[in-house]
Amino acid sequence: MRAIWKGAVSFGLVNVPVRLFAATENHDVQFRQVHEKDGGRIKYQRVCSIDGEEVAYSDIAKGYEAADGQMVVLSDEELKSLPSRSSKEISIEKFVPSEQIDPLLFDKSYYLEPDKTGLKPYVLLRDALAKADRMALVTVAVRTRMTLAVLRVRDNVIVLQTLLWADEVRAPEFESLGDETHASAKELAMASSLVDSLSGDYEPDEFEDDYAEAVTQLVATKIEGGDITETPEAKEEDTEVVDLLAALQRSVDKAKAAKGGGAAAADSGADDDSGPATKAAAKKAPAKKAPAKKTTAKTAKTTEKKAPAARSATKKASSTRKSATRKSA
Repeated sequence: MRAIWKGAVSFGLVNVPVRLFAATENHDVQFRQVHEKDGGRIKYQRVCSIDGEEVAYSDIAKGYEAADGQMVVLSDEELKSLPSRSSKEISIEKFVPSEQIDPLLFDKSYYLEPDKTGLKPYVLLRDALAKADRMALVTVAVRTRMTLAVLRVRDNVIVLQTLLWADEVRAPEFESLGDETHASAKELAMASSLVDSLSGDYEPDEFEDDYAEAVTQLVATKIEGGDITETPEAKEEDTEVVDLLAALQRSVDKAKAAKGGGAAAADSGADDDSGPATKAAAKKAPAKKAPAKKTTAKTAKTTEKKAPAARSATKKASSTRKSATRKSA
């Protein structure tokens, strides 16, 4: 695990240096939205709802929608002026009975690990919490915003759980559940009997996410059966076509150079064989540039397979080479 925050727990006159680690992780099944035909991922553009134009990320600002629907745009400078906390201190405000904290208020959970220098005060705080059977109500600034949290002990490790603010919990206002609605004594007795028959201890490993397991098995079966969709990257294909066209253009330029530079072609042949007979052969048969033709033809075939859009360029290159050969001859 990687620490996401470093600071210290303020316990009276004692400071406990700690590191914060996320205590949970999401194993929910994640799907991608793809094109059914070819499996390509669906992309979304940032489009303005007024003018319909795509907006660059650098032009996007934060806006607050008022109750009447009006939009107030806030600049980065204005946001920086808002009160924020960057303190690296977990300040214990009070120790409260555990039953007073409604589980509905719990938000995110983190493990606190002590630094080597703070092991003894960490153990002291942990044991004090366990003995008192209370939670330490604290304030902490995580990602610049001050929030309420509690410290409690789990498996000999101090756990920090952030709390929702009181106004973030909705009131259950259901008219059908009035105070006058209650079960009869007979119904309650039968329900109590059922509760007793189903009573037991909570064993986390007793339950599992059968949906995630079924999805994993389904995907594995389809892969083993070859039922997969190849999704080539469009950008890579475009790059390959451009490279092939560039290679064809170089072949055309080379053919044109050979057309107007017979002497240069002869000198190039002399580099391979400096004998007089070779020079004479080069003058009589400039078409001895056959290797270049084969290479170009091979490139053209490859282009026809991978980039149909380059066929016209290939034909043009071939026509130019033939014309150059006839005139040279």
